[in-house]
Amino acid sequence: MKVLVIGGGAREHALCRALSLDPDVTELFCAPGNAGIAQIARTHPVDPLDGTAVADLAVALGAEFVIVGPEAPLVAGVSDAVRGRGIPVFGPSGEAARLEGSKAFAKDVMAAAGVPTARSYLCTDAAEAAEALDAFGAPYVVKDDGLAAGKGVVVTADLQVALDHAASCDRVVIEEYLDGPEVSLFAVTDGVTVVPLQPAQDFKRAYDGDEGPNTGGMGAYSPLPWADPKLVDEVLETVLQPTVDELRRRGTPFSGLLYAGLAITARGVRVIEFNARFGDPETQVVLARLKTPLNGFLYAAATGCLADFPGLRWREGAAVTVVIAAEGYPESPRGGDPVTGLAEAEAEDGTAYVLHAGTRADADGTVLSAGGRVLSVTATGKDIPQARERAYAATARIGLKGSHHRGDIAAKL
Repeated sequence: MKVLVIGGGAREHALCRALSLDPDVTELFCAPGNAGIAQIARTHPVDPLDGTAVADLAVALGAEFVIVGPEAPLVAGVSDAVRGRGIPVFGPSGEAARLEGSKAFAKDVMAAAGVPTARSYLCTDAAEAAEALDAFGAPYVVKDDGLAAGKGVVVTADLQVALDHAASCDRVVIEEYLDGPEVSLFAVTDGVTVVPLQPAQDFKRAYDGDEGPNTGGMGAYSPLPWADPKLVDEVLETVLQPTVDELRRRGTPFSGLLYAGLAITARGVRVIEFNARFGDPETQVVLARLKTPLNGFLYAAATGCLADFPGLRWREGAAVTVVIAAEGYPESPRGGDPVTGLAEAEAEDGTAYVLHAGTRADADGTVLSAGGRVLSVTATGKDIPQARERAYAATARIGLKGSHHRGDIAAKL
């Protein structure tokens, strides 16, 4: 099968890596890709937000399956454009992707489906925001209603910071603070059947000890030895299946990757947010552990055949990812610096490898930084401590001027 992946981050590199190892994939394309993806797939320039351009490219390449990675193309309806050409797509329609594209829409769906989540208010002006913040009290949770590349959420004890963030958004969702550890759980669905993957935990804050601003994610690990063994089944029953059923009832079936960001509170599991695509950096650790070939699994979802797909198989052990970010990330990342030590960071036995996020290659093949999060260094091991040790050993071999990474990923379990 000829497969085209849309996107150019570490998530897409993780997807392409898994697809490149799948014997059913005979040709692999990625658009626009990055310097790392270009080593395992044929990359093509495209505006990933232009549905017509993406569909034209898929037709021109003879792609038999398209996987849309990032959220912005999904919300823009790129999947619809490709489906309109008769090509199966993994990724929800633009209407269904509103589950991520609008926090208010997601809250409405959850209310209708009886999904447990935080109490919230939708605010459209400063007065409404101030009233909602006062009602809930600190810590304040303020979420941009629209897409914000993982950086639209502010959690703070400072009322002025909360008010300023609310004022910077057209519409905001202000909600009660949820205590307890956070968990990311992915599920693949064809709009009827829902198949959960293994849970992961990511680290949103920029610096050690959960200090600094929110980011797109600075690292992740899987599995979660501290989590209740019944967690996945509980979330499937109370969150994932009811949400998919409600969207189908509304006439906007959700087919693709449903990502539930969860808080394990003293009152039980609560949904923090939904995403309509694989999360980054959690994808890097979840796919590192998935033994089932990826292409057939995603294709079954895209073609409505998930109920007949065999149960997933998982590798023993654990995986850890450490994100290397550019100088100035997340506020004003610096770009154009050479990245060194990439080959040295790769383990010959495949237990440590580098997934590119914000990179490009110059004319002579030198890899340069070209984004905020530049690399995801991923490692596997018999357990989390071993995977963590390997990930940090590989990270230490990479050079990038002014870069930073957290030193406490998966340190406390």
